[in-house]
Amino acid sequence: MAEILLGVTGGAAAFKAVSVASLLRKSGHTVNCILTKAATEFVTPVQLSSVSGTPCYTDLFSSPAGNPIPHITLTDHADLMVIAPATAHFLARAAHGLADDLLSTSFLACSAPVLIAPAMNTRMWNNPAVQANVKILYSRGISFAGPVSGSLACGTTGEGRMVEPADIVEVCAEILRTGGIK
Repeated sequence: MAEILLGVTGGAAAFKAVSVASLLRKSGHTVNCILTKAATEFVTPVQLSSVSGTPCYTDLFSSPAGNPIPHITLTDHADLMVIAPATAHFLARAAHGLADDLLSTSFLACSAPVLIAPAMNTRMWNNPAVQANVKILYSRGISFAGPVSGSLACGTTGEGRMVEPADIVEVCAEILRTGGIK
């Protein structure tokens, strides 16, 4: 099966990344996880390591297993990179090539297809700056899953909810089968 690099950013939907990792592993894939510093406020590296069966990476300069250049070694053999959830902050950094942590440097180093599952408040999602960043990423061949309309962490209902883990895994399977979807 495939080697999948799962990036987790610091949003309220980060807890769903544990299910994404678990479902991908149950599907037979190798799952390597990167958490941003903000993501560790929502989920722990131990949680993701437990369900993925691999060490979880959180820092560009102090990585497990003596990996001195993880943003290169993690992307060398990746068949797919998934960012779930992806915050507005990550979308901006990805669209503009800002690379100051392990996830953003890995994103830039990755030559495999990339799937992004955004999650944020409706007003944030609809902000022209966020939509411009999404347009840039689409133009570069990045695939998106969602967001969808539903209950949000802020207590409102609207577009911005991350798609469910099973749906992300389904899109991953489609990308791996076809080489990508938009």
